[in-house]
Amino acid sequence: MPDTKLAPWTRTQERLVSPIIRVMTLLNVWAYRLTGGRMGGTFLQGAPVCLVTVKGKRSGTLRTVALLYLAAGDDVVLVASKGGMSHHPAWYHNMIANPDVEVQIGSTTRRMRARRASSAEKAALWPRLIAMYRDYDDYQARTTREIPVMILSPR
Repeated sequence: MPDTKLAPWTRTQERLVSPIIRVMTLLNVWAYRLTGGRMGGTFLQGAPVCLVTVKGKRSGTLRTVALLYLAAGDDVVLVASKGGMSHHPAWYHNMIANPDVEVQIGSTTRRMRARRASSAEKAALWPRLIAMYRDYDDYQARTTREIPVMILSPR
C-alpha cells in the first residue's frame, strides 16, 4: 500500500497559502457579521464556525478571526491548526498574551477567557474534534509541532 501521509508544508507553500487564508478569513468575518452567521456559519463537512475577537499581542489592536469550534457545555473549544503548517496561527499567540476574548456564535456575542488545554484535556477532546472535522488528524500528521487546543470559558 502506498503511504498516503501528507507531506509537510514547504516554506514556499506556507508563504503562498498564508495570505490566501487571511483574505478568506476577512471575507468570512464580513459575511458572518452581515448575516448573523447565516452565511459563513459552517465550513466543510458542516463544521460550525464562530468569530473570535482577540487583542493583538504587540499592536493591541482588536482582531477578529473566523474559526471552527466545538461546543463543550458552556465552553468553546478551538484548534490552532493553521492547516498543519509549521507554526501556530497569529490568533493563538495573541490569545496566549491576551486571554480575554469575545466570541460570536450566530448573532450572540459572549465574553470569554481562553486557556490552552492540558495534554489530558486535549486527548479527551480530540475524538470529538475529529468527529466534527476529520481533517484535524491530517493536519497533526502533517506537522511536527503539537497543535494546541484552546478552551474558552465564560467570564
